[in-house]
Formats: sequence, C-alpha cells, structure tokens
Amino acid sequence: MKILVQEEIARNCDQGSNFNCNYVEMQHQTHLSTKATNSGHGEDSPYFAGWHEYDRNPYDSLKNPSGVIQMGLAENQLSIDMLELWLKEHPEASMSFNQEAGTSVFRQLALYQDYHGLPTFRKAIANFMESLRGNKVKFNPDNIVLTAGATAANELLMFCLADPGDAFLVPTPYYPGFVRDLRWRTGVEIVPVHCDSSNKFQITKPALETAYLEAQNQNLNVRGFIVTNPSNPLGTTLSVKAFRNLLAFVQEKKIHLVCDEIYSGSVFSPPSFHSVSEILANENHICDNVHIVYSLSKDLGLPGFRIGAIYSYNNTVVTTARRMSSFCMVSSQTQHMLSALLSDFKFMNHFISENQKRLRERHRFLVSGLKRAGITCLKSNAGLFCWVDMRHLLPSPDMKGELMLWQSILDEVGLNISPGSSFHCKEPGWFRVCFANMNQLTLQVSLERIHSFVKNRSKRKLYKGVFQPNALQCNRSACGTQRITVL
Repeated sequence: MKILVQEEIARNCDQGSNFNCNYVEMQHQTHLSTKATNSGHGEDSPYFAGWHEYDRNPYDSLKNPSGVIQMGLAENQLSIDMLELWLKEHPEASMSFNQEAGTSVFRQLALYQDYHGLPTFRKAIANFMESLRGNKVKFNPDNIVLTAGATAANELLMFCLADPGDAFLVPTPYYPGFVRDLRWRTGVEIVPVHCDSSNKFQITKPALETAYLEAQNQNLNVRGFIVTNPSNPLGTTLSVKAFRNLLAFVQEKKIHLVCDEIYSGSVFSPPSFHSVSEILANENHICDNVHIVYSLSKDLGLPGFRIGAIYSYNNTVVTTARRMSSFCMVSSQTQHMLSALLSDFKFMNHFISENQKRLRERHRFLVSGLKRAGITCLKSNAGLFCWVDMRHLLPSPDMKGELMLWQSILDEVGLNISPGSSFHCKEPGWFRVCFANMNQLTLQVSLERIHSFVKNRSKRKLYKGVFQPNALQCNRSACGTQRITVL
C-alpha cells in the first residue's frame, strides 16, 4: 500500500497537479549531499538578487518602459552585429557542408572527439591570444586546455593546484562568481587581499603579506594567488612593475600565480595591456607555477558559446586539466565555426579595433553622464563596466547603508547595479555599473533615472535632513525615467 501511495504522489507531481509536492518531500526526507543543501554557491548575494529582479520585470522601451534595466551584467553586445555579418558572408563556417568545395565534415564533427579539442581550434585560439598581446609572445597550442567557459577553467585549475581546505589569495574587490568558481565544489578557501581607494585599489606588498599571515593564522595552506587582469570590477590593467612584484611574491612563497585575462582584448585606452606571458618571455622567471585563463565571452561577446581555455606552463597541470575537461568539453560544431572565424586574421584585427573603439565611446558616455549627476568613477581603461563612487549618497557610512542605497536605486528607479560588498570591497559605497549589455538609448534612459534619483534624494535631505529611502513615492514615466514625489 505504501508503494502505491508513493507512486500516486510521483504521478501527481510529474503531471503538474495541485498536490503539494513540497510538503510531501518534507514529510519523506531522503539524504542529500552537503553540496546540494549548503549555500556555498553564493546565489544569496545582492549581485545575483538584482538579476532575479530584472528577470521578473525586464525593461523594454515599448512593452515595459517602467521595467528594471540590467546594469549588473558584464556582457558585450556592442559589436555582435559585425559577427552576424561575418557569419552571413561565411555560411560554411556554421554548417558542416561546404557547398562551394563540395565537402562535408559532418561525420568528423558528429563522432566522439578526444578532450584535446580540434587541433585547428587550439591553434586558432593560440594565434588569437598572441595577436591580442601584439604578437610579443608565442603560445604553444599543446599547452592549451579547452573548457566550457572561464568558469570551468578557473575551477579546473583549483582542482589541479589545491586540495580541499587549502587557500588561494584574491585581491579585493573581486568578481562575485569566484565564490562559486573557486570554492563551491573544490573546497578551496578564498583569503582576500584587501585593497582600498587610497591608492586606487592597487595591490601592495604589505597587503599581500597581511593576507598571507591571516591565512597562516587560520591554519590554511596558501597554494596560490589569482588576479584578473584587466580587473573585474575595477576596469584597470596591471603594470609591468606590479607583475614583477607579484611574481617575486609567489616565487618567495613557492605558490602558484593564476592570471585571469578574459578582458585582454577589451582594453580601449592607455595604459596598454601587459600579460604575464610578456614578463615571463622577457625576464628570467620560473614559469611552471604560472597559469593563464582566457575566454571568448567578453572580447568577442560570445558567452553563450561557452568557450574557455587554460594556458599552463606546467605540463602536469596541462595533462591533469585536460583529463578533467571531459566534464566540460566544448562542442565540436562550436570549435569548427570559431576556428574559421578566428583564422580570418583580417576580419579579427578589424573586429578588435572597432570593438575597442565602441567600448571607449560607450565608457565616455557613461562617465560623462554620471559626472553630470555629481557621481565620479575610478579612472579605468578596460572592461565592460565602471567602478562608481557613490559614497556621498549613502544613508549611513557602512555596509548596511550601501545595501539600503542599492535597494533604493533598484526599487525606486528600476536600475540593477552591483554593490561593492558583493565584490568583497571593504569600503562601502562603491558600485559596479555595466555599460556594454544595452543599446545607447537604454543607457540614456538609465542615466536619466540616475539623475532623477540623485535630484530627489537631494530634495529629501534638504527638507528632512536625513535620507529615508522608503519615504519616496515613485512613478516611472513612459520614457522609462521616474517622476519621484517627495512626501
């Protein structure tokens, strides 16, 4: 009888009946792993909470002009039109049959591939990475491990370089997804290297030593240091001097250095980008503890294609990561298409140059618009975002005040920006604001909403002396901005 009841419950749940399946699950608990039941993924962060708000009420200039505008997603949509045009002119790249040549690669792509990936694609990736670095360095295709995006690449490196309970040093502010990528499934601990605005968030030797000592005090074995260059969320690039200091530090401590360089082709203003590979090529450094992560998600605006890569100077890491990559392989069809794209050197050179130009113009548009609202940004030269200083708008000078301000901007003017605390910044009041995942008109609407928010907040302070976010009533107009009535 018990079995029949369970079968009936299962049928009701599968058929989508009104039966309360959640209640049944609570009454008949079976064991789930700690991985399935803990909150280590990091989705409870405001960084992801804002995304959910956007998903529930997305802005559309015609259908939903009062909706939430997503400024928390580092996605590059500025140059996808050029890729669409190239594919239209080269249909053979996205198909397995070349009509002009009368040849087919369908069988080759459809059957099993080993996890080395297509040789033509690894060579194309290597050549593209070289071109982004001004052809100052060479990358051996045999040292490239393909993965389904940079997320998988960073996680694979953690599995290779550290054991559960070991630690990696990460300079703040850092990408919120690192909690998931570096820690969630690997069991590796993240120890922050705290940087601050007093020196424009640069990494210093005292900060490195303090973090290393903190890890030791927690009985953690530090296995490495990971840095994004160009930085997410700062949008800045590391200098040659900074790299020399980092290399000296990791050699002294006998730990690994992981350089996440997924924005290396998105540097749009001086100073120029310097890869760790350049330093290694020009100076006498030990290389086998250095590893580079790259992806086509940001520079080409192809996050949906899930193309990531590890370039390691350590042969054992290459071999092990390649074995592990069987869990996160890139489809042969995707490799085939992008091999053709990346091998069109004339087009790719034009694409990168034009994309950088568009990023530079969009960056200037956002920075100047924010400045007119009395808001400044950290000076930056790369990436798809600005690191914005809103400390003067905080209702209180602490993390609680930062979250109140974030929630007010989201609720009252429908903008999802990312609070600095979700990037583990120790100074409240900094926000990452993305500018490349929308068209120019939507960005203009966003700036109008910010102007409206700042203006009415100033009125509120003038009349009451204190900022009370819930005391503002808001009605968004048809153009997407808000008319805010001060009570």
